[in-house]
Amino acid sequence: MTALQILSEMERQDRIRKAPSMPPNYIIATKFKDSSANELTKSIIKFIQLNGGQAERINTMGRVVDKRKKFKDVLGFTRTIGSVEWQKGTGTKGSADISATIKGRSVKIEVKFGKDVQSEAQRQYQESVERSGGIYYIAKDFESFYRWYNEQFS
Repeated sequence: MTALQILSEMERQDRIRKAPSMPPNYIIATKFKDSSANELTKSIIKFIQLNGGQAERINTMGRVVDKRKKFKDVLGFTRTIGSVEWQKGTGTKGSADISATIKGRSVKIEVKFGKDVQSEAQRQYQESVERSGGIYYIAKDFESFYRWYNEQFS
C-alpha cells in the first residue's frame, strides 16, 4: 500500500468509528492526492489530525479588495468605475503553509510542489522556528512526508 492509500484507509476507519450504525461496506474511502500543492496540504493536515495531532493551514497571501462600482449612465448603459486592489496579509512573512502540534511539539510544514523553492523570508522563518526548539519540514510529496513523520513521531 502507498502512503496515500494508508491515509485513505485511516480516514475510512475513522468514519466507520463515527457512524457505528452504518454498515462499514457502505462507507467509501476518500481518495487523497498529492498532485498539487493544495492536495498535498490537505492530505498532510488530514493525516496529522487522524494521528491525534492538531494541524491547520496558514494563509499569508492577503486578499483582493474590489472597489469597483457599477452604475447606469444617462443612455442606460451599465458602466463600471474604480479598481481592484491587493491588500497585504497580516501574517508573519515567510510563515510555513501548515502549523501543527504533534505529540506536544510545535511543527511547521512548508509545502513545495514541483520546482517551487524556499524564499529568503521562508529560510529566515525556518531558522527562527528551529532556533526556538520547533520542528520545520519541507514537504514535496506525501510518501516522503509519511516516512519522515513515522521516523520523527513513532
